[in-house]
Amino acid sequence: MIFALDIGNTNIVIGCFKEDNILFVSRIATDRIKTDDEYAITFMNIFNMNNISIKDIEGSIVSSVVPPLVNTIKSAVQKLIGKRPMIVSPGLKTGLNITIDNPAQLGSDLVVNAVAGINYYSKPLIIIDMGTASTISVIDKKNNYLGGIIIPGVDVSQEALISKTSQLMKISLEPPKNIIGKNTVDCMKSGAIFGNAAMIDGIIDRIEQEINCIPTVVATGGLSGCIIPYCKKNIIYDSNLLLKGLRLIYYKNI
Repeated sequence: MIFALDIGNTNIVIGCFKEDNILFVSRIATDRIKTDDEYAITFMNIFNMNNISIKDIEGSIVSSVVPPLVNTIKSAVQKLIGKRPMIVSPGLKTGLNITIDNPAQLGSDLVVNAVAGINYYSKPLIIIDMGTASTISVIDKKNNYLGGIIIPGVDVSQEALISKTSQLMKISLEPPKNIIGKNTVDCMKSGAIFGNAAMIDGIIDRIEQEINCIPTVVATGGLSGCIIPYCKKNIIYDSNLLLKGLRLIYYKNI
């Protein structure tokens, strides 16, 4: 059984695999102040809640875009399962050829998503990950990571809008009945949902023109489920793409 963790700016996503099967997926808030003991206790409670025995964990792997938390989480996992986790970093075998200007700058989450994408879906491939930031990755038929796009995330954009205006309030991410809002809340919902959906559609169009073909498009991340259903493009939603990638990288490197 493999314990997989993805440390994001907003949430830490954790899950356990038994062979190809995901036994559970859980999200906890990313907290830079928590100690390794506090994280270990949280993980243990989640294991207990999902009837997972720690003695059955044969190994673990961690991906992170929050460098200050890596050592804390690494220590927490080691205290919990008695084994040092594998950390996604340059030098691991991935099967991916990163062709950007500085491959070391590519976030580990993007690497892991791409590894899952090339193994589970047909190429060329566009991968959309909507979280704190919305990222778009492009991979060609030969497993070359060509590059991508980084956009302020849906929640980040909404928070910036609210903080810079006097009369706009926090809204829930659910679509209004009509794209043309009749009140402030519906106008904001329309902008957040349909605006981001239209942006994704438009970016896919431009990528298709640049690479001169029609790629497979896969979306993941905590906010994709709110936006992707309202896109006009054919987009596959895979909420567990990153965890699948962590599993693949783990077995490539043991």
